[in-house]
Amino acid sequence: SSADTATMMSDSEVLDWLRRVHATTRYTTSVCSGALILAAAGILEGAAATTHWMAMPGLGAFGVEARPHDRVVRAGKIFTAAGVSAGIDLALQLVAEVAGEEHARVTQLLIEYAPEPPFDSGHMDHAAPAIKRRAMREMAVAASNPRDLISIPKILLRRWRDVIVRRVRGGAPLALESNG
Repeated sequence: SSADTATMMSDSEVLDWLRRVHATTRYTTSVCSGALILAAAGILEGAAATTHWMAMPGLGAFGVEARPHDRVVRAGKIFTAAGVSAGIDLALQLVAEVAGEEHARVTQLLIEYAPEPPFDSGHMDHAAPAIKRRAMREMAVAASNPRDLISIPKILLRRWRDVIVRRVRGGAPLALESNG
């Protein structure tokens, strides 16, 4: 959830685990603000990605090409989905990739996925200004997390350190010894 994203982004055990498993996965995926966690782990650096509109500005800070108008972005074996509903689109793309398009179409029918939202406010490009303002206020409240007061400086410090290491040594990000 958005309230725990910054906490996960600053958790060195989570980030180290993501780096390790990403090296062996067939696919690495994220939905919603999870793209920021992949970015904090260095997995998305130099790649294109999407995420929830509220988290979109954060991608650039990690060297990620933000794609705010795409519901799903594929960059090699990495798939990112925008908001939660885009996760279904991502899942169907993965089913097609693994089992074929016909299987994905059958899956879509089985879950009766034929979205027809009653309003055209599902993306920032379509929402009215008043709706955008209210949504931003509500997301700010939902995303507030007292742990962020500690997590955000840790994220920034780690990002600064990783950039310096790459420039000086030309190497990969350093794994941290502890969560502290």
